[in-house]
Amino acid sequence: MRVNAEKSRAASAHMPRKRFGQHFLVDPSVIRAIVAAIDPRPDDALVEIGPGLGAITEPLTARVRRLHAVEIDRDLIARLRQQFPPDRLRIHAGDALSLDFGALVGAEKRLRVVGNLPYNISTPLLFHLCAFADRIGDMHFMLQKEVVERMTAEPGHAAYGRLSVMLRYRFHLKWLFDVPPESFHPVPRVYSAVARLIPIPAAERAPCDAAMLEKVVAAAFSQRRKMLRNTLKPLFAESDLTDLNIAPTWRAEDVPLAGFVALANRLRHERAAE
Repeated sequence: MRVNAEKSRAASAHMPRKRFGQHFLVDPSVIRAIVAAIDPRPDDALVEIGPGLGAITEPLTARVRRLHAVEIDRDLIARLRQQFPPDRLRIHAGDALSLDFGALVGAEKRLRVVGNLPYNISTPLLFHLCAFADRIGDMHFMLQKEVVERMTAEPGHAAYGRLSVMLRYRFHLKWLFDVPPESFHPVPRVYSAVARLIPIPAAERAPCDAAMLEKVVAAAFSQRRKMLRNTLKPLFAESDLTDLNIAPTWRAEDVPLAGFVALANRLRHERAAE
């Protein structure tokens, strides 16, 4: 696979930091494919998480009037500030896991969030972004392929888990394409994949207390090989499960999203009656 030599040299000039999970995208064909999938428009409120050396940042700033970027590495922030004028790129220095994404732009605009997410924070970052789903228009992320498999897994699949359920409640998910290891510097040991997440409007989601849903799903998958009669015993009697057409002998991976929503609503009702 041919990789842009200039971008490869730029990546080599910066020492990737393991603690930040840095693997820099250097394949121009993948960069073009990601930007095409995003299809940015001039007035978009576009936010890039982890711009790194600017591989995706550069074509994005050419398409939007102003790009927001979230970066934690001070050396990379200094490089980006030299490379892009502040009226085109606004850098938010810090950890994306603690950022209030809802405060980045006015309420009249929905965020479009993109990024080549570091492998070591991708799952907690996806959970963090769930809290801002009502402020988001769409998200396009490059992630470890295994994470995308878990995101998009159906009930009954070995990859189906807590991430699958919580994202499926909030978003329409689409696996767009895979990215080979040699598209990065340094070369990771795993394949990556690009995924699109589009929030489901609140009016189209089944009513549910998100905190209760998280509590039930976390308990169910805490010991995923055990039956629900055991993992959910602190929360429900077996009769509660059968009342909702959920077999006590099922394991968490057998329960569809609708089943978890029904359990969360049952738990909220019981807690309210106490």
